[in-house]
Amino acid sequence: MKRDARSDLLEIYRHAVASVNGRDRVRTHLAGWEPGARVRVIAIGKAAGPMAIGACDALGAAVESVMVITKYGHATAGLPSGVPVTTIEAGHPLPDANSLRAGIDLFGFIARAPAPSTFLFLISGGASALVEAPPEPVRFADLRRAHDWLLGCGWDIAAINRVRTRLSLIKGGRLASYLGGVRTLQLLISDVPGDDPAVIGSGLLTPAASNGPPGREPPAWLAELAAYTPDPPAAGAPCFSAIETRLIATSRDARLSAAECAHALGYRVRQYPELITGEAEQAGRRLARLLRDEGPLLHVWSGETVVTLPEAPGRGGRCQHLALAAAAELAGLSGHVLLAAGTDGGDGPGAAAGAVIDGDTVARGRARGLDPLESLRRADAGAFLEASNDLIPAGASGTNVMDLLLACKPAG
Repeated sequence: MKRDARSDLLEIYRHAVASVNGRDRVRTHLAGWEPGARVRVIAIGKAAGPMAIGACDALGAAVESVMVITKYGHATAGLPSGVPVTTIEAGHPLPDANSLRAGIDLFGFIARAPAPSTFLFLISGGASALVEAPPEPVRFADLRRAHDWLLGCGWDIAAINRVRTRLSLIKGGRLASYLGGVRTLQLLISDVPGDDPAVIGSGLLTPAASNGPPGREPPAWLAELAAYTPDPPAAGAPCFSAIETRLIATSRDARLSAAECAHALGYRVRQYPELITGEAEQAGRRLARLLRDEGPLLHVWSGETVVTLPEAPGRGGRCQHLALAAAAELAGLSGHVLLAAGTDGGDGPGAAAGAVIDGDTVARGRARGLDPLESLRRADAGAFLEASNDLIPAGASGTNVMDLLLACKPAG
C-alpha cells in the first residue's frame, strides 16, 4: 500500500515530541534521588507545568511547595491538591509585567524556604523571557525594547542570551547567589545548540557564558543599559558549590526517536548530527536541494534558525519561513515533502507549530493570490502557508528541544 508521506511525517514528529515529554523525563531522572529534606520545586519555562508534575510523581510527600512560571496558555492541571502551588503565566517571546512579577515572587519563594530545605529547579526553553529582575535604573520599557531588538537582529541564541544576562539580576548565574548555599538540583531540557547550561534559560544557576565572537556586540543604547548590571559570580564562586546540574532531554534524543519511528514505518532513514542553523530562508533552500538531489530517504535534522525581520513583518515563525523557502525550491516536484516544526508546539507568534509542505504548496498558495517570494521578503510565511493549507496547529507539547525537520521523497 502506498504511504501518505505527509501523514507519516506528522506521526514521526508527534512521536519524537512525546519521547522527550517533560513530565516523563523528570520522573525518570528523579527515580532513586534522595533529596534529604523537604523539597521546594521551582519550574520555569514552556514545559514548566509537566516538569513540575513529574517531580511530584517521583518525590511524593517530599515536595513541600511548588512554583510554576510558564507561558500564557501553558499552565497545566495535574499537580497534587495537597501541595501549595504558585503559578504565574507571563510573556513570551517578549517579557511583560508578569515576567517582572515572576522575578519578585521567585525571590520571595526562595527566601521563605524553611530550614532544612532542598531546591529542585526545572528549567526549559522560554525561561529567558518568562522571569526577569532588571537592575535599577533599567525600566520595563527599556527591557522590552532590548528583547524586541534581540529577537529581530538575526543573532544565534547563544549571542542573544549573552546580552540578556547583562540586563538581569538573576541570569548569568546570579540567581545562585540568592540560594544561600542550600543543596540544589537543576534538571534542564535543552533548547539551544550545544546544550550549554549557561545558555539554557540564560543560565540562571550556571556561571555566565564567555564572550561571543567578534561582531556580537549590541548597539550603543543597549550596551549602556547593560552597564548597570553587576558582574556575575565567577565560575568557582562558593554559590555554585551546592548546585548539581543534569541535562534530561536534548535535540539528539528527539532525532533518535524520530529515526526509530521512521524505521518502524518502513523508511530508509538518514539522521544528521549537525544542527541546522543560520538564516531560515537559506537553510530551507539548502535542505530542499539536498532532498531533491538525494535518493529516496527520510531525512531527520534538528536545528534553530533565525529570521532577520524587516520593518513591519508579517506573521509566522522561523519554521514556517524555512518551510516556505523549501516549498519554493520543490515547486512542482510530486511526492517531495518537508516538515519543519517547533518541538514546543509553537513557532513564533500565531497559532502554528510549523508547517508540512510538498511540491504543490506553491501552486495552492498562488491560487489564493499570494506570491511565495514576496511572502518571504515580508516575513509573512504564515499567511502563505495558511492559504496553502500547510500549517501544523500549535499546542503546548510539554517539552522544548529546538525544532525538528523531516523530509522525504518517493522511490523511483
